[in-house]
This record gives sequence, structure tokens and C-alpha cells, in this order.
Amino acid sequence: MASRYWIVSLPVQNSASDLWRRLSESVSKNAFDTSIYRFNVPELRVGTLDSLLSLSDDLLKSNAFIEAVSHKIRRQIDELEKVSSGEGGALTVDGVPVETYVTRFAWDEGRYPTMSPLKDIVNNIHGLVAKIEDDMKVRASEYNTVRSQLNAINRKQTGSLAVRDLSDMVKEEDIIATEHLETLLAVVPKYSQKDWLSSYETLTQYVVPRSSKKLHEDNEYALYTVTLFRKMADNFKIAAREKGFQMREFEHSPEVQDTRKQELQKLVQDQDAMRSSLLQWCYSSYGEVFSAWMHFCAVRIFAESILRYGLPPSFLSAVISPSTKSEKKVRSILEDCSSNVQSIYWKSDDDVGVAGLGGGEDTYPYVSFTINVV
Repeated sequence: MASRYWIVSLPVQNSASDLWRRLSESVSKNAFDTSIYRFNVPELRVGTLDSLLSLSDDLLKSNAFIEAVSHKIRRQIDELEKVSSGEGGALTVDGVPVETYVTRFAWDEGRYPTMSPLKDIVNNIHGLVAKIEDDMKVRASEYNTVRSQLNAINRKQTGSLAVRDLSDMVKEEDIIATEHLETLLAVVPKYSQKDWLSSYETLTQYVVPRSSKKLHEDNEYALYTVTLFRKMADNFKIAAREKGFQMREFEHSPEVQDTRKQELQKLVQDQDAMRSSLLQWCYSSYGEVFSAWMHFCAVRIFAESILRYGLPPSFLSAVISPSTKSEKKVRSILEDCSSNVQSIYWKSDDDVGVAGLGGGEDTYPYVSFTINVV
């Protein structure tokens, strides 16, 4: 799918069909790798020149906003699809591929009555897109909250022995817990294991000889048990910490472990369900935003053409998808096709006028702006 389109309008001197034939034939002959399509703009309500001039600023701001929301939803789709196990599908607008919608655009009179003032249509489009953006923020925040909780749990389960959950490493038979005896867990730096093994029995009185057993080892630490009289546990912990050994609190509880597993499973299920729901919502909302954007582009091309060429409306609009190497040639063709009619607001490069309605883009003796689809 093309990622960038020009939407242009040319002033019609005699016949729109003659101008279209001339334009399409010239593009086909001189820039054969460029696709060109009619962009069907309905006859909208013109209003006053002052209202059009006032609207022009809103058009530029709203276009940037709508385009940004469109790209934001697309990025969210891409992110979700990376972990969606193939749940995603093709981007569509009103049931057709995005490229087809762009190149065969038809105005939706039911959604946007052409007799409505242009400002009302623009405000309705802007409001719709703003609501979708707000909904996306809420939905994405809820999904990211669950995702963050899962990531935190995963870090505890896969991180360093100094901080990770130990329940999957310590078995019931590793722990002695009687009225007089207690098993402690020590996290020993990997390079200090010999020091631990040679000293743990002497860190305090009443340590059971040869009771230390290594349960696990990672890149930084090793996890050891040690058994001693319960009444000496606090003294042992203090002495161990002074030698650089970290004592981990741990209580073996099958009930607690089962509860944690159930909570983890529920979080995973919640994340999967929310991801699937958010992905479906994004696909649907992308279509809504893109449809609104193309209707907005039709309003924009209409308003800017009136401001550029005057009344009554007499212009030909088109969607062009030029290759990079053909851009200059296509621009030349477009300029040639519009050179016979003097644009009433067209100024020279030294003047400042309505010719700059392109929103910061280069100005031409015809209306032109670019939309970036992806």
C-alpha cells in the first residue's frame, strides 16, 4: 500500500473531463510509475469569503491533529500485533482496504450533510476524532496497567536472586521448621561461595554442621540454605550481612503459592482478553478516523480551491501517488495543467498571500497537500 498521497486540485477552464484526460494522459506518458485517481468532492456549502479565510487556520490545525491520531492508532495496532499471536488483520475503512478507500473515495451524505456549514462539518470531524483519541487513552491505560503488573511479576520470577520470588526454587523438603530448629536462606555472591562454605558454621553458635545446601545459581548469586537453632537466627542474620551475605525472608506455604499462581493466571487471561479487545477496537477506530480524515480532506480541498480559484467552484481534484523519482516530473505536469488559468490569490514568491494555505508545505499555482497514511 502506498504510504503517501498528494491531494491536488486544478482550476478548470473549459471542461473538467478534458482537463482530466489531459492530466491522466500526461502522467501516464511521462511518469508511468505514478498512480492517479479522481478525488470526488461534492458541491459543499460555500458560505462567505471571511468564513473560508477563518476556516483555513482551523483546517491546518485539525489536519495535523487527525493525522497524528491516525498514526497513533496505527502504532498501537503494530505494537499489539507483535504479541497477538496472529489475531490481527488488514487495515480497512468501511470494509475495503485503505488504499481502495483513498482512491475511490465517496462522500457520505448521511454522516456529513453537504448543506451543513463547512465549519460544522470540520467541528464534527474534529470532535469525533478527539473522542476516539480519549477512548484510546483510557483503553490503552487499562491494558498497560495489567501489562505492567505482569511485567513486575515476571521480573520477580526471572530477576536476580537478590530480589526475585523464591517459591519455585525452594521445596518443602528443603526447609526445616520445628520448635527448636529453623532453616534460613542466604543469597551469596557467586565469587564468595567458598567463603560462605568455609564460614557459615562459625557465624554464630548452634549452627547445624554441613547443613548448607545450594538450591540455585544465576549469573550473580547462589542461593543456599542453612539450618540452626531458632534462638540464634537473629544473630546469624546480623553476622551473615556483615560478611556480605544477603538473608532472604521466606515462608514455605503451598496455599500462598497456589494463590499466587491463580492470580498470575488471571492476570495473563485479563491481559490476553484486553489485548484482543483493544486490538479489535483499534482496527475499527482506525477505519472511523481514516474515513473522517478523508472527508476532512474533501472539505479542505474544496475550501482551499475556492480561496485559490474563486467562485463559482470550478476545479478538478485528484489523488496522486507518485514515486520518489517521478515527483519533480509530476509537479511539472500539474503546473503545466494549471498554467492557463490565473489563480486569483496566487502570488509571486516575493509576496505573501493565501497561496500559503498548504500548511507549511511548498506552494504551487494549484492546491496541493500531502497525507501520510502509514
